[in-house]
Amino acid sequence: MDWSISDIRTFLAVLDAGSISAAAARADLSKSVVSKRISDFEAALGVALFVRHAGRIAPTDAALTLAERLRPALAELVAATESVGGHADLRGRLAIAAPMSFGIRHLGPVIAGFARAHPALEIVLDYDDQLADLGRAGFDVGLRIGELKDSSLMARRVCEDPRVLVASPDYLAMHGAVEVPGDLGRHSAIGYLNARMGDLWPFGGDVAPPPLGRITANNGDAIRDMAIGGLGLALLPMFIVHDALRDGRLVRLLPDLPQRPLPVSVVWPPVRPMPRKTRAFIDHVAGAFAGAPPWLAGLEKAGGQPPDPRDI
Repeated sequence: MDWSISDIRTFLAVLDAGSISAAAARADLSKSVVSKRISDFEAALGVALFVRHAGRIAPTDAALTLAERLRPALAELVAATESVGGHADLRGRLAIAAPMSFGIRHLGPVIAGFARAHPALEIVLDYDDQLADLGRAGFDVGLRIGELKDSSLMARRVCEDPRVLVASPDYLAMHGAVEVPGDLGRHSAIGYLNARMGDLWPFGGDVAPPPLGRITANNGDAIRDMAIGGLGLALLPMFIVHDALRDGRLVRLLPDLPQRPLPVSVVWPPVRPMPRKTRAFIDHVAGAFAGAPPWLAGLEKAGGQPPDPRDI
């Protein structure tokens, strides 16, 4: 057989992207180059990897079986070659997946500092509130908000954040105050498209969440904006609403309710040995969020009373 690492990477990229054109766009290659690499790889293996019909492609059973074995093998190969670099500059490509709101609000400067410290490292950053399958999608590391459900991933918790129930002053003036948990049933909440309110509710079964209203969104910042606009109650992490609480656009409701803190974790596929670039990034993020998270510290400086996540 005569194949190359580039052929393997291209094959996995097409499989993940679902089309040659999408894989070509992600890799900044022409469609003809990607198509030729796939054809050459199939010829070298002597087996069809994709079924082509009417401009579309679909993976064969052989392709799916091959990919399951190639992904960990390729990760091990990359890790092995990078590990011989000793204390040399980090090189190669680091692909990072992170939630949209947390990424834009708090992760960008952290990644920028890491990029400045490692100028030979290529960094690919993908913000998306939908959870990515890190290994299948080709990510080296990701940020997760909330309890981790994928037991196959390695994880390091970097901080915790309280969730807060909020509303705008105008909404409360129109619909009435929320002074005790029993008041929640007379109000409506803005829904989160990616999860049910009951699954996110951190205050225990003795406190029922408010019923959902007519607004649902798939992003925390969008939910915050709807709450500021007076369209209902919102349950959001403090890292999204801290600025609106500080300047009075939102009011925190029932702040004394005990709750489970929201973990913020770095996760990565279980590759052995761990690539130096991955370990360095994890350590960098953990250092950036050590101690009080910056959004809580910002509230303290402004004279607010943010809760200590260790006490809730």
